[in-house]
Amino acid sequence: MTNIRVYNTPIFNYLTKYAEEKNNIFHMPGHKLGTGIPSELSHNLLQLDVTEIDGTDNLHYPEGIIKEAQELAAKAFGADRTFFLVNGSTCGVQAAIMTVCARGQKIIVGRDSHKSVAAGLILSGAEPVFVQPEFNEEFAISAEIKPESIEDALAANPDATAVFITRPNYYGVCSDIKKISKLVHSYGKLLIVDEAHGAHLAFSNRLPDSALKHGADICIQSAHKTLPALTQGAYLHVKGDRVHVEKLAANLAMLQTSSPSYIIMSYLDIARELMEREGREKLEKLIDINTQFGKELEETGAYKVLSQGSLGTRAAMDPTRLVINIGSLGISGYDADKILGKMYGTRLEMADYENLVAITTVADTRESLNRFLEALKSLMGHKFEENGGYQGAVQRDIIKTYWKQTPEAIKLLPWEAYSLEKEVLPLQECEGRICADIITPYPPGVPLFYPGETITGSGLKYISDIIRSGGKVNGIGNNNCIRVIK
Repeated sequence: MTNIRVYNTPIFNYLTKYAEEKNNIFHMPGHKLGTGIPSELSHNLLQLDVTEIDGTDNLHYPEGIIKEAQELAAKAFGADRTFFLVNGSTCGVQAAIMTVCARGQKIIVGRDSHKSVAAGLILSGAEPVFVQPEFNEEFAISAEIKPESIEDALAANPDATAVFITRPNYYGVCSDIKKISKLVHSYGKLLIVDEAHGAHLAFSNRLPDSALKHGADICIQSAHKTLPALTQGAYLHVKGDRVHVEKLAANLAMLQTSSPSYIIMSYLDIARELMEREGREKLEKLIDINTQFGKELEETGAYKVLSQGSLGTRAAMDPTRLVINIGSLGISGYDADKILGKMYGTRLEMADYENLVAITTVADTRESLNRFLEALKSLMGHKFEENGGYQGAVQRDIIKTYWKQTPEAIKLLPWEAYSLEKEVLPLQECEGRICADIITPYPPGVPLFYPGETITGSGLKYISDIIRSGGKVNGIGNNNCIRVIK
């Protein structure tokens, strides 16, 4: 009898078990447990784990193979210069803000931006001027940022150095980048686009245009979200001559590890090659499959699927992102997500009060979508033992009140709040106090409060309801407490 050695390795053991369960994967990374990468490019990973020696080049001073790979990426995505990121889009966002803003300078920021923006504001010392996105009533989600809102902010803040928007957002909604880019540049400002969820946009004419196509000065893309790349792999693209590239490179060298992963860099190169080689054809098929999926799902009468028709003409929808409203089932999206995972082997990217969000990529097939469809049909007939406190109309009103409110005036700049002494208070005692942390439902990672902002009653209701409904909020400590300025 052969003795099988058992290792006390919790992370490795769980992930091995997860892979063996043969779940239907609709979360990042985009390679979907390796199914989106040819076997000849996915074996012997440990042999790629090397360091900076003669011939392997240096990410922070590229002269050889890394320089060549970055140049190939720039050409593929339509950039003038591309940097590989091994610390995710997060470090790219932070470096971009640090490059265009000095302490005390203003930057216009979409309020639906990722929490990495808050860190970028702290690191740079910049002052944010927030612009609210629109609110989609049908799905109760934040939607596009109107060009008019950007123009109002630019007119009111002529001393701002740049505009930062997120496009697509987590729900696949794309603001009118052509108009926004033209507008920002007409004011002589730089445009930074967090395109973390849009690395695939450049590879199909049936998708919304990429930000680079319309002249975004800096565009950051998480390759690992929608391409066959590894987690933490991302690109930072530069277009035109408005960006101080040397300063940007220096900031990236400070923020990224001094021991970059050659495995991650290899798959940034591989993802670009695979998308150039076969991405367009696979995206065509995926869009057709998703269109049919949405049609069949809505025919059940129990679900609504976010589409271009739900957004009107002011925004565009990424058809590779599936946003499914389950409000008619009478449970929260958080609970539905758990049931789909535990009972039907369907693992999604995220859920909110009444929506499920699935990421589909070139690694998906008609079979995976059909399996997803059957799981959702089965969910319709599921007997829910309890509704998790789901109160559709009440919760919609809480969401709507928060997203439609005029943001409170910032009492302290984020870097100031970060540096001051803090104390911990229960949620119910925080209204009117100045927030000291980044308070963020995760996912999607969009802060409800930034450091230095006044904590509002509507925001506290939103936080409490997310937690009560089964969601997670980063920045909330034990016993539902928040750190505030002392």
